[in-house]
Amino acid sequence: MWQARLLKALPSIEQAHPTARWLFLTLTVRNCKITDLRRTIQSMNSAWHRLIKRQEFDSNVLGWIRTTEVTRGKDDSAHPHFHVLMMVRPSYFSSNYYVTQRRWTELWQDCARLDYTPIVHVKAVKPKLGVGSLDQLPLRRAIAETLKYAVKPQDMRDDWLIELTKQVHHLRFIASGGILKNVLRESEESEQDLLLADDPSATDASEPDVYFRWHRTIRRYVKR
Repeated sequence: MWQARLLKALPSIEQAHPTARWLFLTLTVRNCKITDLRRTIQSMNSAWHRLIKRQEFDSNVLGWIRTTEVTRGKDDSAHPHFHVLMMVRPSYFSSNYYVTQRRWTELWQDCARLDYTPIVHVKAVKPKLGVGSLDQLPLRRAIAETLKYAVKPQDMRDDWLIELTKQVHHLRFIASGGILKNVLRESEESEQDLLLADDPSATDASEPDVYFRWHRTIRRYVKR
């Protein structure tokens, strides 16, 4: 649904900003215990708010969409990370404004207040967005990678899933800003739209047991 909304909005975005370019950014932290996931994601969210105020981000990025993904480690740890699709000014690729991957890593480490060097990936989405562009496959792929499942279906099993659901209850997993702030129409979300509720309010993680069933029509697990 989220991919469809963004793809539907692309023509008007393209028309309004024909010279804009796109970047795909992945921000990570070390794996944490599943019981520490809530605290880790909240810390990452705080780090993100610090990052978007930095000069390198603020002067280059026109709009952004950020999603949170949680994957399961072999030791049943949790690996939360951000996928960010950023629309940047064409001047970003000039020597005066370009931000290297090393600099992105430094910025994220500083904003997340980490005592280690995190893994950060950034890449340009080609070709550039332009009116009448025929090949939008790279951008579509970046959109699909950004707006995919918050949790991989193969990780959604046994007690790990139950604890994950308790940990992330009412945490925001999709956010946007700049000229892309309203492109997903976040105010229209419902609990059936997302596996995880998109409510920024903080609640106690000690919720009652949660059960899931497979919804054949929308092809994902939903809470009962």
